[in-house]
Amino acid sequence: MAHIKMPKVFRTLLFWVVVAIAAGIGLGLFVPNWFVVPFATFNAVFGQYLGFVVPLIIVGLVAPALADLGASAGKWLLITTLIAYGSTLFAGFATYFVTKALYPSLLAGQKMVKLGAPGGAVSSLLGDDFTIPPVFDVFTALVLAFLLGIGVASVDSRIMREGMREFRNIMLATIKKTIVPLLPLHIFGIFMNLTKSGEIASVIVTMVKIVIVSILLTFVMLILQYLLAGVIARTNPLVALGRMMPAYLTALGTASSAATIPVTLRCSEKNGVSTEVASFTVPLCATIHLAGSTVKIVAFSMAVLYMSGVSVSFGTYAGFIAMLGITMIAAPGVPGGAITAAQGVLQGMLAFTDPMYGLMVALYVAIDSFGTACNVTGDGAIAMIINKMATGSLGAERYRSRAVAQELASAND
Repeated sequence: MAHIKMPKVFRTLLFWVVVAIAAGIGLGLFVPNWFVVPFATFNAVFGQYLGFVVPLIIVGLVAPALADLGASAGKWLLITTLIAYGSTLFAGFATYFVTKALYPSLLAGQKMVKLGAPGGAVSSLLGDDFTIPPVFDVFTALVLAFLLGIGVASVDSRIMREGMREFRNIMLATIKKTIVPLLPLHIFGIFMNLTKSGEIASVIVTMVKIVIVSILLTFVMLILQYLLAGVIARTNPLVALGRMMPAYLTALGTASSAATIPVTLRCSEKNGVSTEVASFTVPLCATIHLAGSTVKIVAFSMAVLYMSGVSVSFGTYAGFIAMLGITMIAAPGVPGGAITAAQGVLQGMLAFTDPMYGLMVALYVAIDSFGTACNVTGDGAIAMIINKMATGSLGAERYRSRAVAQELASAND
């Protein structure tokens, strides 16, 4: 009997998230409460599991990335990292101020206080007291990741570096084999519960508005990046942006920065970036430059906070943006990886509940590829800036810098 191969679209996270949302809404309209209880219970367990795993993910991904970056101790690697992080910060703060001004009118009358209550309309069998305490909290994980990463780089501990890389592989396998496959079921339960609580109509209307705003903001971010790169590199920014369209479209289809690296390299070279500089900046930025992902997470989190009636001070949110940029440095090269890595700071700094985070995941995955496309296209702008500053040559750093960049990118592929 001939083997029937499942169409590729059926194997994507986006497809199953869409199915989960539609099924959750459809069933939530007529099923009795007892039918929802098992899914509410699963969500309670899965939410606690995520809370347990996320600090370990932060240590497992960020520490080896910092160790590899620090080990190179190169000027151009440091400059590129600072520019990429600066771009991510700018994306976050710009989105914050835009949504802060826009949402009160755009989302007027669409608050859902129940979204902030764990369990929603139907409670878990385990009750609110069920917990899986994490080994340490998110802030401890961040400090530990920095301590281990920078410490290993400074003493050049090869055994520790190899151990951290193996732990990274364990965390990547945990994400790919336990978290990502179960996310659709988690989202299914959340949307079924929201439907039972009578909040779903407002959720759907709001989701459409936020998605449109987020996509538009990624376009604006790219235009600003290429305007700056065009001024520095003394080239037409619109022409340069047009040459990057193959990379944008490839990322739109694959939703993976790592998978788009070969196309981004060719597009950057067409913009006048030397092969030496492009082969260093593009793989590196595919790992550390996440402006598009930051735009989406900030836009979505601001919307969820507004709908939940939760007020967060600018100081707290500024710290969230700064930590978000660091946490996502080593976000895995799988669809939805950035939002998984971001869970710790969302819940640790913005006090997101499981239903709030579940809605964030649904929003994020719905347009995951647009954020990735913005990320990789922006990598081309950074490559143009570095090429101009380095006059096309990295000097004595060329071999070590390229090796570090490719190693970081391959770890997330």
